[in-house]
Amino acid sequence: MTFDSQSYLSTLTSHPGVYNMYSQDDKILYVGKAKNLKKRVSSYFASKDHSAKTRALVGRIARIETTVTSSETEALLLEQTQIKKLRPPFNILMRDDKSYPYIFVSSHHEYPRLVFHRGGQKAKGRYFGPYPSSGAVRESLDLLQRVFKVRQCDESFFSNRTRPCLQAQIDRCSAPCVGAISPDAYQRQVDLAIKFLQGKSTEILEELVQKMETASEALHFEGAAVLRDQVIALRHVNEQQFVTGEQGEADVFGVQCSPGGVCVHRLMVRGGRVIGGKNYFPKVQCEVLVEEVLEEFIPQFYLSCSGNLDVPKEIILPDALEDAEALQSVLFDKFDKKVQVLANVRTQRAGWLKIAQVNAEQSLQSLLSSKENSYQRFVALQEALSLDDIPQRMECFDISHTLGEETVASCVVFDQNGPLRSEYRRFNIEGITPGDDYAAMEQVLTRRYSKVLANNGVLPDMIVIDGGKGQMTQALRVREELQISGVTLLGVAKGPTRKAGLEQLFLNHDKVPTQIAPDSSALHLIQHIRDESHRFAIAGHRSRRDKKCKTSPLEGILGVGPKKRRDLINHFGGRQEVMRASEAEISKTPGISAKLAEVIYDALHG
Repeated sequence: MTFDSQSYLSTLTSHPGVYNMYSQDDKILYVGKAKNLKKRVSSYFASKDHSAKTRALVGRIARIETTVTSSETEALLLEQTQIKKLRPPFNILMRDDKSYPYIFVSSHHEYPRLVFHRGGQKAKGRYFGPYPSSGAVRESLDLLQRVFKVRQCDESFFSNRTRPCLQAQIDRCSAPCVGAISPDAYQRQVDLAIKFLQGKSTEILEELVQKMETASEALHFEGAAVLRDQVIALRHVNEQQFVTGEQGEADVFGVQCSPGGVCVHRLMVRGGRVIGGKNYFPKVQCEVLVEEVLEEFIPQFYLSCSGNLDVPKEIILPDALEDAEALQSVLFDKFDKKVQVLANVRTQRAGWLKIAQVNAEQSLQSLLSSKENSYQRFVALQEALSLDDIPQRMECFDISHTLGEETVASCVVFDQNGPLRSEYRRFNIEGITPGDDYAAMEQVLTRRYSKVLANNGVLPDMIVIDGGKGQMTQALRVREELQISGVTLLGVAKGPTRKAGLEQLFLNHDKVPTQIAPDSSALHLIQHIRDESHRFAIAGHRSRRDKKCKTSPLEGILGVGPKKRRDLINHFGGRQEVMRASEAEISKTPGISAKLAEVIYDALHG
């Protein structure tokens, strides 16, 4: 499937966020972050002067999903969270394999230390992170050391001091190694540092601001400037806190409604960190209000799910639910967990809610633009092929097999809004010469449209065949035999070089192929439905093939049940040995008569 980057980029936001790139088979390729999503993602397609890795990545992109954040810092941290969770191949190739860094506060000593940590978390104490880079940790440690004067030296250095070290002399450590501060006073500083790492920094900032004003009033401008820089630095680091602290476990919902549809975005916060989000597009019959969506969607979402759903402590909504107390009671009964349903939140939770709402708005806008773009492709197809009307419904067929074995045919359905996945169908092809794609195409078309006609189903306006003249001949024959009128046939054959963009198109009875410009949106639509049918057929064939590999050749033989199969395998030592055995050898198996041995041998050897 060719990715229509121009159409996608036209709907992309300029907010900071994270973008996930997926391949045609819906596997994650790459996770990246951007200060400006539109500018960053556009750079992949704006120039061809890329490295080999980037060119390989761009060549595999089938779709891109984005998650909007309120700052670049959040995007950076969300990026590393998703990389650890999804393990995208292109990220692994482009990044080192070190674990992410943390800040560690020890707890085994009366004078705890606050240090950089990477690796296993076996030491006693508290870990804060992960951070996106070692530089971010060291910058934070430097700030915390200046503000709270908590030691960072190792135990051997600490226990062998007889006088204050250089850090104490430059006022970056309170010198606990020589008893310059009591354990209680030192612990208070450690507690403040922990609160700051948890995001509870309001009181710390207020204290610094007060000291800065006092210094300024006393005309200690140099000291006031230092405090001012500390306040600025604290506020900058504080920007991370609602994704790096240890407080907060919530599902946060943003809702966007428009005449064209509804989007509900679920933002998941665990351990104080935004770990990702997901969009839902509930079907509505007419324009609805946000509170109406919430009243119906939220109860259905939690109460219709399995008990394995990770239900958080809080559900945060943009509007209050009338039956919030009842929902809380039901959730407690179902999940044995107290869950609060909140609205009108402030501070940290309001930040999460804002992110969820921005994502809902952006996702709905992209969906509606995609629908509009899909319709324009259908219009372009009508013009390119000189059709009388714009197709309303297209169905495409493809065949997949391995050396003629386990043949599967696919049928995918598109309308003017895009793929109709609920109407996709697969057909197991039987009774043909192995590898005869023409016979397979005739069988699937006959089975498909005989059933549609018998059940008064919906016929497509266009049937797309993945193949050239041979497959088209079969399609024309089936159309004539079933007397299907008003349906256009389109064969899609690969060009001489088999490169995308050079496809040859056969319309109905045309003998001479038609070609459409490689950059035409009409060709993009044909490529999209052709590649989707190819993907769906291959997936079905692999599933059928794998199922056969797991099936014993002894299954299905009349008179051979589970016990006799087990006896045969135990007697010969394996299925392959049973396959190699003669009829006489099989008859020597306990419980297998000479007549049954003959049946088994004939079944195994045709």
